[in-house]
Parts: sequence; C-alpha cells; structure tokens
Amino acid sequence: MMTQKINRPETIAITAANCHTRMLLLWLAFLVMGSHAIAQSTGSIGKRDLLIATVDSILQSQVDSNHIPGAVIEIKKDGAVLYEQAFGFAQKYVYGNQLMAAPEPMTTGHLFDIASLTKVIGTTTAIMLLADHGLIRVDDPVGKYVPAFDSGDKKRISIRHLLTHTSGIYEWYPLYYRASNRQETYKLIGQLPLKFPVGEQRRYSDLGFTILGEIIEIVSGQPLDRFMRDNIFIPLGMDHTTYNPLKTGRFSKIAATSHGNPYEHRMVYDSSLGFIFSDINPTQWNGWRTYTLRGEVNDGNAWYANAGVSGAAGLFATVDDLQKLVDMLLAKGKAGKRQFISENTVDLFLTKDSFKNGLGWMMDNANAFMKNAPAGSFGHTGFTGTSIAVVPSLNLSVILLINRQNTGLLATGEYFNTNPIRQQVFKAVLDYCQ
Repeated sequence: MMTQKINRPETIAITAANCHTRMLLLWLAFLVMGSHAIAQSTGSIGKRDLLIATVDSILQSQVDSNHIPGAVIEIKKDGAVLYEQAFGFAQKYVYGNQLMAAPEPMTTGHLFDIASLTKVIGTTTAIMLLADHGLIRVDDPVGKYVPAFDSGDKKRISIRHLLTHTSGIYEWYPLYYRASNRQETYKLIGQLPLKFPVGEQRRYSDLGFTILGEIIEIVSGQPLDRFMRDNIFIPLGMDHTTYNPLKTGRFSKIAATSHGNPYEHRMVYDSSLGFIFSDINPTQWNGWRTYTLRGEVNDGNAWYANAGVSGAAGLFATVDDLQKLVDMLLAKGKAGKRQFISENTVDLFLTKDSFKNGLGWMMDNANAFMKNAPAGSFGHTGFTGTSIAVVPSLNLSVILLINRQNTGLLATGEYFNTNPIRQQVFKAVLDYCQ
C-alpha cells in the first residue's frame, strides 16, 4: 500500500548582495503562491496534507524523544486510506534495556502483539459468529455451557455479563501460579469466588474473556486458535493474524515488546498495585522469562498458563489485517459481496449500554483513544500500546500500534503512557473531518 511522504522545507540562506539569490527568492514565492491557489481550489488535498503533517509530527517527535521505540498508523475514511506510515524501530533495546547497535526499522508490515485487542478482534468476533448462527444467545447463562458457573451467584452470570465486564469475576489473577494449560486455567477460574456483585458494576476482567474463549471451544468443538483462523481470519483475508507467530514459521517481521514480564512481576510482588491474593505466595513460582519478547505474547496468563492462546490476549496482527476486520464492521457485517455477519448482530454488539460500552467493544468517548468521538463510535486498546478507534457516522477508522514496552519500565515502575499520543492523533483526525 502506498504511503504519502512529507517533504520538509530546507533553509535557504539569502544575502542582499546576491542577485541570483534574489531571483531565486522571487521564483520560490511564485511557486508558493501557485501552490496556495491549488490548495484553495482543492481544499481536501490541503487538509489531507495538514493532517498527515500533524500526525507525522506527533509520532516522530515521540520516537525522537525516545518515549516510544516505534509506531504504525493507518487512517481510513470513506473506503480510502488517508495515511499509512511506520515510524521508528520495531526493536530498539535488548534484555537489560541495552540499546541495540543496529535497531530494527519499523515497517507497516510488522506484526504487533495486539494484547487486549484480542478481546474484540478475535473473541468478540467469534462470539458474534456463534450468536449469528443461532448456536448461542448473548443472554444465555454461562452455566449452560460451563458447569462450574451453574451454581450459587455464578448462575446469574450471562454471556452478556462477560462481554461487558460486569460478571463480578476477578479482574486479574496470576493463573500461572496454579495452572499450566488451558484446561487447568478454565478449571481454576471456575473455582475462584466472585469478587463483585453480578451486573452491578463494570470491572474490566481478563478472566471473563478467558471464559468466553472456553465457551467458544465448547460450542464449536474446536480449539480457540483454530476456530478463529478457520472462521474469521481466513475468510476475511487476514493472512497476517495469528496466535504464536513463531510457531508458524511464516513471519520474520515482528515488533518486540517487553524484557520478560517486569510489570506482572510487580503485580504479584507489589501489593500497592491492589492485587492481593491470600492463596498466592509470590515465591512459590519462578518461571519468569529473562529475555526480550519478540513473537511471544507479553501477557503472562496467556503465555505461561495457556501456551500463548487465550480469549483475553495472544493475537499478533499487522495494521492492514486489523483494518480488514474494521472494514467489515463499518460495512454492517459485509466483507466484499458476502454478508459475513448479519447487520442485526453487528447492531446488537455495537449498541451502547448503561456503562457506556457495547458488547466487547468500548463505546465511551471519554476514553483518550476516541476522545469526543460522535455517538455510535467504538474501539479498544491493548496494554502493549495498541488501539483502534472507529467512527461509523464519519465512515472513519484510526488504528495506532505502538511497541511502547520495548523501552522498558520507567523509574516509576510503569510503562510510558501512550494515552496523550492517542488523544492528539485522534483529535487531529477529527479536526480533518470537520
């Protein structure tokens, strides 16, 4: 896909005594006036150039300041790509935060660990397909499919509750301390008590989406990764979307993420983060990775406890592949000439609830990545630095992928906050549309 390059003006030294330079100046002025006239007669071109220059400046400045190693962006409106570009590096540091002698340049063809975008690109879409074919209903009790949820207060939990993060299930738990494969993971989550009342508050839960993965496997009779591959990625032409990309042997361009799992290590050892488990002794498990992750999912529960495949995290994808799924949703479920998912099902999942979110997708325009978006907009983010914002009323989408973790943790023990970048970019896009 072609990208538009930005021409940056050079500085021209002018001396009053130089006649040739004065003539050159007059010639340049003539060209500038001509370009302004062209821009006025084709305003959309001028606006597009301004958008590209603005986004280019935002992202390149963050790379130059070493806030982020690199990024890839794709902006699409009315079926046409306005801007697709790569910035910085796919990998800049190795384990120990050591600067590479020759950092790997980022390209638009690099796969990213999309983290929690897995929840919407993979898991939510899979649930949409099952519902669209009448194999499940979103208001079915989870206990209808998972016996561990067919008793006590858990009987009240529906698939809708899992999709909207209102089930009352733990937000996060270090599953790998007590589980080493998907079946053990599903069993462990089923044994954990509820942490919050069912349906009364939205508490973003990785564990809830892990159980959605179990439901997909039970209903389809297929492993989660195979169901998604056969029923979502292959039909939509998403040839660069997969779990465990290194195992496929097909991909060499993959953006690096963290150096081991230092933040999750904090989550287990540092109680000030709010994750306190009476049944977990932090020292009882020590399988932490001690190398830079590239092609292995960053999420510890997905990697250590689920062999890289989870309903909550684990997918890798390129920006163009993500765009294909977004295009299908913007087309009300159509992919080319085929109705991939019915319009009614798309509308069901993209209807805002009392917590200002859809089913799986976020719809609250107070979020930085879609700040002040028009009604009906939706999107999601991922912990690694990924985000998608979609504005159906403007036939617009903004996909921004940042490999923020490769710079390592800050002195605060946190990763660099990409929300201001997301907000600036999205504002520039909205300004272009006005």
